[in-house]
Amino acid sequence: MDNQDIATKFDDINIHVDFLIESCQSFQKENTELLAKIKELEDQLEQKIKKEDVYVGQESMMNEKIDRLLSKLDGFSEIVPGDEKL
Repeated sequence: MDNQDIATKFDDINIHVDFLIESCQSFQKENTELLAKIKELEDQLEQKIKKEDVYVGQESMMNEKIDRLLSKLDGFSEIVPGDEKL
């Protein structure tokens, strides 16, 4: 192997090393962007879970109120037909 062949090999290796460095930098940038997207989606999911919890609480409260009103109506309907003095 002469000096020209060695220089050519080093040039080839240098090109490959540059390509690997560029690839790593590109992957690091993409990884950073993906981590930011994951954080954003996790935050959105947390907000939706909180909203769902509020909704479930409100729905439960409304169901309890409806049940109480229905119980009152049931109690009233039992009193009215049996009370012939009115």
